[in-house]
Amino acid sequence: MSFGEPEGYGEQARPRSLGVRIHPRLAAAAACVVLGVGLIGGAVTGSWLIGDSGDGDGQDTFAAAGSLWHRIPVDRLFPPTVTGQGAGPGGADRIWTRIAVAPDAGCANAFDPLLRKALAPVGCQRLLRATYTDATRSYVTTVGLLFTTADAAAMRSFDTAFTKQGLDRRTDLMPRPYAAKGTLAAGFGDEQRASWTVSVLTDAPVVVYAVSGWADGRTVDEPEPAEEAMQSGATTSVAQSGLGHEAQGLADRVERALRKNVGPSPEQSS
Repeated sequence: MSFGEPEGYGEQARPRSLGVRIHPRLAAAAACVVLGVGLIGGAVTGSWLIGDSGDGDGQDTFAAAGSLWHRIPVDRLFPPTVTGQGAGPGGADRIWTRIAVAPDAGCANAFDPLLRKALAPVGCQRLLRATYTDATRSYVTTVGLLFTTADAAAMRSFDTAFTKQGLDRRTDLMPRPYAAKGTLAAGFGDEQRASWTVSVLTDAPVVVYAVSGWADGRTVDEPEPAEEAMQSGATTSVAQSGLGHEAQGLADRVERALRKNVGPSPEQSS
């Protein structure tokens, strides 16, 4: 009587590989395929996590951002208190308190004529503005959200031209402040503008800007764009006072609040 050899063993009971032997080159190719699939899957998962799941979603997000001005409460676009961790000179923290909100309006009288002309290519659907002061009540800063009528392609093109031509650094293209009567910013006029920033968004039909000055109403002979006033070693009075940080820091935080609000409105949520 004879018995078959146990599976997995050859002559003299030596272990042998189970199944079919795979050539090293085939094994390497298979590993590459698995790795490639893994990378693709990871990339797709990553795009979902950041909300970039395709051109359609991007267009929907762009359109949703353009309607925020009339469907989101002002306190969510311009919070009563804004905290800026590390936003001040040397990484110091900042806290800004809102002291005035301008009625939402068009752009006819909100910008100097030259800036209004420069912004004309993207149009003006609505302009929202609010003015803040710092914790020491030494500075005042107006931050604005200009909702344009442009599509995504037009915003990208405008951003390229605006930056390439250095329009965001020209003193004759500074945004105007919102000086509300009866507030600390009552004397915050055109002559008091000290530092500013203008940012053209490409994933939303919005131009974000901020302009800062001293709360005591002093005039400024040589205003500086925030980017220059924030440079290490800058010695001008505007730079030394941190007014560039005031403008840039507040503009950045309001822009972040804008992005967080892109999505279904509370009335549309189920």
